[in-house]
Amino acid sequence: MALRPLLHLLCPLCFHWIAEEMTVSVLVDVTTAALCSGASTCAEVIYINGLQQTVVGIFKMVVLPVLGQLADEYGRKPLLMVTVSTSIFPFAVLAWNKSKGFVYAYYVLRTVSYILSQGSIFCISVAYVADVVEESKRAAAFSWITGIFSASHVLGNVLARFLPEKYIFEVSIALLIFGPVYMQLFLVETVRRAPRQDQHSTGCTKIFKILQERCLSMKHAATLVLSSPTLKGISIISFFYELGMSGISGVLLYYLKAAFGFNKNQLSEILMMVGIGSIFSQMLILPLINPLVGEKLILCTALFASIAYALFYGLAWASWVPYLSASFGVVYVLVKPSTYAIISKASSSSNQGKAQGFIAGIQSVASLLSPLAMSPLTSWFLSSNAPFKCKGFSIVCASLCMMIALCYAVFLKQDEPANDELNNNIDDMEAALLS
Repeated sequence: MALRPLLHLLCPLCFHWIAEEMTVSVLVDVTTAALCSGASTCAEVIYINGLQQTVVGIFKMVVLPVLGQLADEYGRKPLLMVTVSTSIFPFAVLAWNKSKGFVYAYYVLRTVSYILSQGSIFCISVAYVADVVEESKRAAAFSWITGIFSASHVLGNVLARFLPEKYIFEVSIALLIFGPVYMQLFLVETVRRAPRQDQHSTGCTKIFKILQERCLSMKHAATLVLSSPTLKGISIISFFYELGMSGISGVLLYYLKAAFGFNKNQLSEILMMVGIGSIFSQMLILPLINPLVGEKLILCTALFASIAYALFYGLAWASWVPYLSASFGVVYVLVKPSTYAIISKASSSSNQGKAQGFIAGIQSVASLLSPLAMSPLTSWFLSSNAPFKCKGFSIVCASLCMMIALCYAVFLKQDEPANDELNNNIDDMEAALLS
């Protein structure tokens, strides 16, 4: 395994994820204080988060596949640098002022940041790993990426737990700036750009060719996924899993604050519990068991754990039950690395970014749809007008999506990647059309 390129990839990503995670539990208090006039929660803050998630989902459907294609064509390094830089600006707004107007400005900038970075950082990183790691060791490498992600979450929550709130955004910004600077200095590019033939074309001709190229590349990515039973199956699994899990993630902390009165410290403890266990499951256990049982069994087990995770949260009858539910996060986090490994194995080396990006785009459709149901349903059952007493009913409903994903995963067929001859034929067709 090529350790040095991975080190220079994982180090800045670790600092980036620490910086983002240390703000999560604090943002609940900051946004609630600004928008809810002293109440523990309100419909406005739930709906604005749902609106943000919907808008992000709409644009990510197009942006994620395009970013995956651009990473294949123009290189991993520039795309990674752009995507990790976008989080600096929204947190800078809150570091300046936390009043209602600035919170709205934060939501606008954060929405743009999510469109460009949410999901794309993982997709491009996975493509980078596929460039430098041989196929038999990729599952272990992907588990290291998600394990570092979990470790970053733990460290971020430790900082959030012990740092005074007034310093959190300043420290976060410093860490966020470190990431792209480190990448610029040390990250090695793995893609060789082919010389372009249209350097002397007019501006209008270049724009037309770029648009035509993007459309053909998206058509190529769609053909790649739909022609493979494995990629088509994993895209359906990813859609339903993301439909349920993104819905839960969007409302969970506000639900815990309203139902059990959890504060910043308790929310950080919940998030740390998941993170600490996830480090061991992804970085130690998954690399050991993957050669023995394969990605499919790991995926099915992780999906089953995600169902239990959702049901215990949704049906929580006491303040200690969310801690029990969080323990299932140790297993369900394996959904991501096993999914990445299955996609990578079913894709040729020249199509890693396209396949990962297209399926990430499908996931973004799910993240677009989930708040349309979860936000009003959560707000309704947290209010005094709920038809029956079950404040986590929306989370119980989200678990049904994970059950559907599990059913598809059980019958998933794994096949070999498309051969290079087919890929070359498609590339030749694109070149002929663009010439």
